[in-house]
Amino acid sequence: MERTTLSIPGPLLERLRVAAVERRVSMAELVREAIEEKLAAHRPKPRCLGIGASGFRDTARTAADERPEPRPWR
Repeated sequence: MERTTLSIPGPLLERLRVAAVERRVSMAELVREAIEEKLAAHRPKPRCLGIGASGFRDTARTAADERPEPRPWR
């Protein structure tokens, strides 16, 4: 297991201490659990090759509103 140093604001550190005492676990264990939960909920952004990527998120919606004039069939 690796060791690291975190900078935590005083009020948050106090809440961490209280929660660790209440649950009878170490503060490190609570931090590891919190990181695991946060990373489990993380969904990476899909990678795109750039094919058809316009950079706009509402392209389909605006395309539905802006219909082109129909061309004559003859």
